Amino acid sequence: MNFKVNPSFENSTSSILDKIKTFNSSGELFGNGDRNKIKLFDLEGKTINIKSFKIPNIVNKIAYRYFRKSKARRSFEYATILLEKGIGTPQPIAFLENFNIVGLKDSYYASEHLVTELTYRELVEIPDYPDNDAILRQFTKFTFDLHEKGVEFLDHSPGNTLIKKNDKNQYSFFLVDLNRMNFHENMSFEQRMNNFSRLTPKKEMIAVMSNEYSKFYKEKSEAEIFEKMWHATTHFQDEFARKKRLKKKLKFWKS
Repeated sequence: MNFKVNPSFENSTSSILDKIKTFNSSGELFGNGDRNKIKLFDLEGKTINIKSFKIPNIVNKIAYRYFRKSKARRSFEYATILLEKGIGTPQPIAFLENFNIVGLKDSYYASEHLVTELTYRELVEIPDYPDNDAILRQFTKFTFDLHEKGVEFLDHSPGNTLIKKNDKNQYSFFLVDLNRMNFHENMSFEQRMNNFSRLTPKKEMIAVMSNEYSKFYKEKSEAEIFEKMWHATTHFQDEFARKKRLKKKLKFWKS
């Protein structure tokens, strides 16, 4: 077993460890648990969530034991890095990895549970969501700041940014599902634009985001930013649709 706790929660170490060890028989299920299962727990009057990652296949069992860090460990370490950089994310609490003779058996990541008003997904699915334009522009500035700090969030997708409303129509943003990230000294224009590709298929939203991004990124014109951002988006959507068709065909052939 490999277990690490955030120094801020050292006094609760035994309680955190007990909650992880009894994960299957305790806690309140959060979400549908289709892929990874998340449960809510009370930790001394504070709600925390613990994510149990899907048991890896045989190749990844070995890889996560000898060659790569597990998703749980990466989530913990990346959250720590983000907070050090002043980027919003739920506070990391602990991670635990269990190993057997083959490799990684299972793994868990515990973090602060944030209750927020919405995610980016609502902006896509509800075009007339209140204060839509302001939220989208502030989200774009948040993403620009990520890029300036060298953070390439590879899962920058609609459900992975929590959005909380503050006073005077100002919003705070918190990244979740953190296990896929790259950190750079500097990010290229292509890397920056590709980082928007998963967010929305809507051209009008890309227009707003490219307009806002151009206010801070002076190396390219608004037209160039829009063109590259839209190209990255349509390429991702085409690839996503292609893979979906392929999976459908494979399912048909197996039936």
